[in-house]
Amino acid sequence: MSSDDLRAPAQAFDIPIDAHMHTDLSPDSRVPMELYAAQAFERGIPEIALTDHLDFMPGAQAYEYADYPRRERLIRDLQERWAGKVRIRFGVELTYESRYEHDIREHLATHRYDYTIGSVHAMSDGPYAKSRVASWAAGKTLAEAVAPYFAEVAGAIRSGLFDTMGHLDQCKRWMLHWFSPADYAAAPELYEPLLVALVESGTALEVNASGLRYPEHETYPAAWVVARFRELGGQRVTVGSDSHLPHCFAFGLEEACEIVAAAGFDRLSLERAVDRGDLVLPERFRR
Repeated sequence: MSSDDLRAPAQAFDIPIDAHMHTDLSPDSRVPMELYAAQAFERGIPEIALTDHLDFMPGAQAYEYADYPRRERLIRDLQERWAGKVRIRFGVELTYESRYEHDIREHLATHRYDYTIGSVHAMSDGPYAKSRVASWAAGKTLAEAVAPYFAEVAGAIRSGLFDTMGHLDQCKRWMLHWFSPADYAAAPELYEPLLVALVESGTALEVNASGLRYPEHETYPAAWVVARFRELGGQRVTVGSDSHLPHCFAFGLEEACEIVAAAGFDRLSLERAVDRGDLVLPERFRR
């Protein structure tokens, strides 16, 4: 076994971007945005996207949590303060639920962001909520258990609303007691429609490193899914730590970039349909 095989995931240095993180403008984070900017500068990461949560279900944690004008003002001010040192993007992670697609579409038509992530989360009235997931998963096949989650992911991709599809199979975390990562790897047919939809819609695939901090110890999605996405004609990938804590900034992104490079990508993406030469992976990732 090589020393690389023994290396534990850590906060990365010298990568093009961390495109997914949460600040104290999200209900589940207390990190000042200035701290992320400082960490990026110290670690040689030239660009970050601040992607605080936005929910559309009334009563959800991030429903009207931080109003748009305040968020935009704070982030635009931060951009000015760090100009020439770190490029800071005003992003957002929107919880996609098909029942609220009209509201999401209307919001994005009337509010300007630099970058948008669409993600499916475990909502309080859904099968993956902590109080419901045990009764939901017990006795089901993997295909049955992931069906509602993957259906919503497919809807988010087909909507064409987002630059990136976030943590494609985060449901692995919630159902780890019943299904292992190996179970998902043994069922590639479940992923195929999602990957085809990504290719056809031009939506980027996020390699979300947060799973490396949890017992499943793999990214969302795993390396084999990213490789298959490339085989199907996928053109756009990005990486994000999904940080909610200071020590999680850029965590696991060395591994995420390795996965991207091994799949055959030489650069990362951010905005939909924009090819940027400054997001090329460093030489150490070249195959």
